Amino acid sequence: MKASSFFKRIGVVVIVVGVIGLLVLGWYGTRPGPLAFVPGKTVALDAYDGHPTGAPADLRETDPLARGRYLTDAADCQACHTAESGKPFAGGLAFKTPFGTLYSPNITPDTQTGIGAWSDADFLKAVHEGIGRDGRRLYPAFPYAAYTYLTDADVLAIKAYLFSLAPVKSAAPENKLSFPFNQRWLMTFWSGLFNPKERFRPVNGQSPEWNRGAYLVEALAHCGDCHTPRNLLQALDNTQKFAGTQTQGWRAYNITGDAASGVGAWSDAELAEYLSTGHAKGRGTASGPMAEAVDFSLAKLTPADIRAIVVYLRSVPAIATPDLPAPKIAPAPADPKLGLAANADPHGKQIFEGACIGCHGWTGASPLASRATLTGSRAVNDPTAVNVAQIVLSGSKRPPSDSTLAMPAFGADYNDREIAAVANYVTARFGAKASAITAEDVRKLREAQ
Repeated sequence: MKASSFFKRIGVVVIVVGVIGLLVLGWYGTRPGPLAFVPGKTVALDAYDGHPTGAPADLRETDPLARGRYLTDAADCQACHTAESGKPFAGGLAFKTPFGTLYSPNITPDTQTGIGAWSDADFLKAVHEGIGRDGRRLYPAFPYAAYTYLTDADVLAIKAYLFSLAPVKSAAPENKLSFPFNQRWLMTFWSGLFNPKERFRPVNGQSPEWNRGAYLVEALAHCGDCHTPRNLLQALDNTQKFAGTQTQGWRAYNITGDAASGVGAWSDAELAEYLSTGHAKGRGTASGPMAEAVDFSLAKLTPADIRAIVVYLRSVPAIATPDLPAPKIAPAPADPKLGLAANADPHGKQIFEGACIGCHGWTGASPLASRATLTGSRAVNDPTAVNVAQIVLSGSKRPPSDSTLAMPAFGADYNDREIAAVANYVTARFGAKASAITAEDVRKLREAQ
């Protein structure tokens, strides 16, 4: 074969591969947006007869900084920008991803290590476009593809509140990402495909309460970042909107209206109670990232905003998660010898009896506190047992309530095999389907912490 013919063929292959790559990127870039599921035409905010943005009408605070604090809480800024045992908003929290570890930046008004030297334009560009003051692209762990829907006024209210805080001199550690993910310039293409770079547009024909809920869920609280699966390019796949996924080593569950695997069987009151307190009787208690979302954000919202979130969530199409059965509501037998198959792991029972029985009881209905009841909990009825193992490893990470202690961490007290055994025992005794989590699975969860 002549060299010229060979190179021509190579050129053709390169062109074909390039065209296919562009078509794939184009396909990803045209996937549905967060409000694509709802019928109706969106309109400009000033053309809508309602006020879905800003602080809510039932917020008693009238001081501008207090209203900025409310929006900061609603956007859940503190949870991501506060390291464990660190000062609020001073950054340094590690996010372990399949591509390496990211650290959240300091967003206090320190001029050297924080955002104290940032102008309004700098802050708006970062929040809406994912571009820092120095021109560097931000990674989408910072949910600017959701925050882009925030109005300028709300973003600047958040900035005003952050600038009212005491500055903290604290530089975040350098990110530790593998190649090519450590190349920030690649985020230019990601942003071009997946950041709509537009402000919130209400849906005409939907109620002001629904539109308020949409603004809270899609923009401020960015619920999809945890509860919506991602595509191969790590953007939200809204064809599976709110169907649940894995995040930070925990399982964020289905929050669509599916009766078995989602929240379709929950009453509005139960859903509102869970969002505002992190617990609903017979439905379980929030732990892990969801507990942080409640404690740092959702619990601080007004009742009207919680209702608006519920109204909006009820409108999202139901999607079934095949591996999640409907939760078992009935308590287990009070006799520890009953309610399990003969081949159940006896080691798990021994650990449960020694460390767990006092709070959770043999029936799963806690003798001490409603929050410690296991029956009905989605985590206990998840056959992967991921969240059960996580809770045993690291505890609930929630403040004490109901006159009893919060779930403590047992990761230092038990090895991976023991934690797997007790997790499998808990799902077998109190859940709808027994799990088969292994010591190796627990080891990976432990490493991801």
